[in-house]
Amino acid sequence: MNKETLAIHAGYNKDTQGTMAVPIYQTTAFAFESAQQASDRFTLQDLGNIYTRLTNPTTAILEARLAELEGGASAIATSSGQAAIFYAVANLFESGDNIIISDKIYGGSVTLFKHTMKRFGLEARVFELDNPETIEALVDDKTKAIFFESLSNPQIAVADIDAISAIAKKHGIVSICDNTVATPYLINPIAHGTDIVVHSCSKYMSGQGLALGGAIIDRDGLTDFFKDNPRYTHFFTPDESYHGLVYTDLPFPAFNLRIRLALLRDIGATPSPFNSWSLIQSIETLGLRIEKHSSNTQKVAEYLESKSEVFNLNYPGLKSNKYHALANKYFKDGLCSGLLSFEVKDKDTAWKVLDNTDLFSIVVNIGDSKSIITHPSSTTHQQIPLDEQKEIGITEGLVRLSIGLEDASDLIADLETAFNA
Repeated sequence: MNKETLAIHAGYNKDTQGTMAVPIYQTTAFAFESAQQASDRFTLQDLGNIYTRLTNPTTAILEARLAELEGGASAIATSSGQAAIFYAVANLFESGDNIIISDKIYGGSVTLFKHTMKRFGLEARVFELDNPETIEALVDDKTKAIFFESLSNPQIAVADIDAISAIAKKHGIVSICDNTVATPYLINPIAHGTDIVVHSCSKYMSGQGLALGGAIIDRDGLTDFFKDNPRYTHFFTPDESYHGLVYTDLPFPAFNLRIRLALLRDIGATPSPFNSWSLIQSIETLGLRIEKHSSNTQKVAEYLESKSEVFNLNYPGLKSNKYHALANKYFKDGLCSGLLSFEVKDKDTAWKVLDNTDLFSIVVNIGDSKSIITHPSSTTHQQIPLDEQKEIGITEGLVRLSIGLEDASDLIADLETAFNA
């Protein structure tokens, strides 16, 4: 089935009451029919529900739908996009290991890897997204993952997913792609060789800024990849915390199974059933919204390209953009989602633009139906020193726009007013 159909039907066959809308199973725990059934569920002999921290019928539908949309084997929903990234990486490493990350990723991901996870004993090594071959020199026997974004925030850079995935496979390393900005409607990184896809569902998946959520999708065949792979011995040796269970011996996708049985169990960054339900409703219109976001953003980008005050305009839908060819290669119909960024001469000028818009709200979210304007250097990337910001393309004059679903001519008029204020 096509994605527009999957977004509406995948994972749900109507419950016992025949409800057209997915029900919200707003419960913490589930009753067992007997002591034997309770025991069987904890030993995985019976795969029924136990506790919403581990599984929930509403969340299970969201997970099934996301797995289908990304072309993956399974999905795990989490309480936020940051939780999804943390789980995906924590599922692979132990103290003393390293991860190779792109130089063009979201600021929160940078601090997660370089600071928070450093305290857990994980070293972050940085490669140049525009030169995937720079990964090779960073690999050693302690490398556990390569992490990048398909369409980066806020540099709006397009990754050469085929090239990155090929290097990961050459060295037997898991590749992880954050597909939040592009969404599965525009690209499926798994189809280009990526092992794991993560999402902040709070962005375009939600579409109205109503629900926090994240997701991890693993590819089919990843269990065989882990078997006897010396980098990931914990997948094919007994897990003492689960009665000696060996993940690769079970008939389920091993990567997400371990997240559910170990990380969700022990850390519990699980979505609420209500948020899962909210995301299910939003995903039904994802394709329509992404097409409108992309169309509007193309028009705004073409307007900005004509402004003398604007330079280093970042939107791969423009023929002048250095990522235009990659966007045409990877993204559906050359659509490039709803995020763009550009530079003005300095921070004061950037703030003036922010403060003089009316339709654009100063917000640090993206993917909303309402248009958003952000100054990354002083907000989303503020915790990164200025010299390091510049190294990754974040200048004090950089402005990021998340273009919403309003009429593009109104958004252009709003920006024109701000530039002339």
